Amino acid sequence: MANHSQFRFQDASSPIMEELIEFHDHALMVALAICSLVLYILALMLAEKLSSNTVDAQEIELIWTILPAIVLIMLALPSLQILYMMDEINEPDLTLKAIGHQWYWTYEYTDFKDLTFDSYMIPTTDLPLGHFRLLEVDHRVIIPMESPIRIIITANDVLHAWAVPALGVKTDAIPGRLNQTSFITTRPGIFYGQCSEICGANHSYMPIVVESTPLTHFEHWSSLMTS
Repeated sequence: MANHSQFRFQDASSPIMEELIEFHDHALMVALAICSLVLYILALMLAEKLSSNTVDAQEIELIWTILPAIVLIMLALPSLQILYMMDEINEPDLTLKAIGHQWYWTYEYTDFKDLTFDSYMIPTTDLPLGHFRLLEVDHRVIIPMESPIRIIITANDVLHAWAVPALGVKTDAIPGRLNQTSFITTRPGIFYGQCSEICGANHSYMPIVVESTPLTHFEHWSSLMTS
């Protein structure tokens, strides 16, 4: 959950989000090194310590041709690795289907019989004390902790997007098309997200709440929902 005046990402709760944060920090360090080098050369030029012969030398031209290529490789390799990790889905323990509507979500647990429910935002007037405004829902998505989860995402009317920042998940919900992604929660907790695609007048009233629980608690909840 993000806090006021927070400048960094939310605490990672999945391996993919941990990799994304590490890549973000890596890219920032590369950008810092580039800016520092450029400012240092500019300072030398202003101080007239670099002669015209040095600036026009073939060695300098070779360096500023090869160095950007090396920097791009340093950014491309970890980026492609994370991209393939996000696209890979290996034998999930649970499959969940999320359907976007104007302006609520429908969830179907396809591994269970008749385990389907709608998730609406709780109005501010009905919000219990201590809950988050515009983020709390009447039915949360309950998932088992440390289990591979596959989520199939689609929409029933217009474009939506199912996004939970702490899990590193953001996938478009497109009418007539099934998109899928996967994630694993590394700790128990409640993770908040919202629809991240402008979908109409009440776009900001489509929150997503994912609750990660131990397997025994999930089995108890699912038995209550299906009984």
